[in-house]
Amino acid sequence: MTLLDLTVRPVSNDRLSTLPVVIIGAGPIGLAAAANLVERGIDFVILESGDDIADSVRSWGHTRLFSPWKHLVDPASRRLLEAGGWELPSPERAPSGRELVDAYLVPLSRVEAIARRIRTGAEVLAVSREGMDRTRSTNRSATPFLVRLRTAAGVEEMTARAVIDASGTYRTPNSLSSSGLGLLGFDEIADLVQPALPDVLGRDRATFAGKHTTVVGAGHSAANTLLGLVQLAREVPGTRVTWLIRNAQAVRVSSSADDELADRARLGGRVDAAVRRGDIELVDGFEILRARRADDDGIELVGQRRGEMTTHATDVVVSATGFRPNLELLREIRLELDEIVEAPKRLAPLIDPNVHSCGTVEPHGFAELTHPEQGFFIVGMKSYGRAPTFLLATGYEQVRSVTAWLAGDLASASNVELVLPATGVCSTDLGGASSCCSSASGC
Repeated sequence: MTLLDLTVRPVSNDRLSTLPVVIIGAGPIGLAAAANLVERGIDFVILESGDDIADSVRSWGHTRLFSPWKHLVDPASRRLLEAGGWELPSPERAPSGRELVDAYLVPLSRVEAIARRIRTGAEVLAVSREGMDRTRSTNRSATPFLVRLRTAAGVEEMTARAVIDASGTYRTPNSLSSSGLGLLGFDEIADLVQPALPDVLGRDRATFAGKHTTVVGAGHSAANTLLGLVQLAREVPGTRVTWLIRNAQAVRVSSSADDELADRARLGGRVDAAVRRGDIELVDGFEILRARRADDDGIELVGQRRGEMTTHATDVVVSATGFRPNLELLREIRLELDEIVEAPKRLAPLIDPNVHSCGTVEPHGFAELTHPEQGFFIVGMKSYGRAPTFLLATGYEQVRSVTAWLAGDLASASNVELVLPATGVCSTDLGGASSCCSSASGC
């Protein structure tokens, strides 16, 4: 592990001071970073690959969040909004993703100091240093970042004093294959595979009505989809629901009465009950090895279950296998990532799912997010790498600390505070036992 001096302040010179901070992504965390930079008086540009802000959130906008409004609004963003007369919605109510966008993120993006700095339809292709690949070290920290992006007008480049990558992970799901590699035969079935959190009862209803759908994955996005499919099965004859997981139990779905996020606890309990009633067929211990198109134009998932080769037939698959960070655009950036979860090295021990099954997370900020590339930070869901649990409040404190460091305010950057709702029981155990973590959850 490389030892870094975390007391060092950002390099400042005449040229760097004239350049903006580039924020990648105009979702909740990217916009929160913008609000904090506004308060610090630091110039910035937000580059959003989608045609509108919060493009990924809009994809699952029908889904209700676990957290109530009081945990979903960044403090700096709230101050900017309230200065213009905005009011926080019902603090104790959990909104849908669509409500989060319409009632909070859109108004925030229209604050004049932020609105004029947003570029939509701007996909970041790569980040480097101006005139320097990752092997060159002389004066590296004093050299501007170079950000290459694609827009409707073509490919262009811009320079930046610092880069905050808040691009998230929703567009880079994990493979259906248990090996983590691309699923063999995926091209044959790609048109029958849906991404996580489809709108089962709305926009995507026709895709699932009257069909056999298999949801692959053991987390909360899988649980949301399963419950939507159970409701659809009540309304449309012939609709069947299967839940396929590779472990013996869905360890990441809480159903504990001690969970301080009541909606999260109810979600796990409702899935448990649906399995017991037979509304959901549970296929556990299934390691997917390959897929193929069936003679009836459906899907056959070929895998191993309890030491034996087996085949699972279905009409549609929902891939709710979690997400991973897109690191390809950062090949020329000097990163220090954990070899297991691909999170920043100092953050990883706090969120590794092999150790913290309920997403336990301690307060953390710029120090845990620092890389050998001074001035570059990965924040938000992407900072968690392949770890499956994250709360927006975590990301808000990350960007508050990072922007304080960029402003040279080391004291504020180091004073990290984070209070998250406790999770109680961490796993959904259909056999009746349970496991518990007695600290805050990041899911």
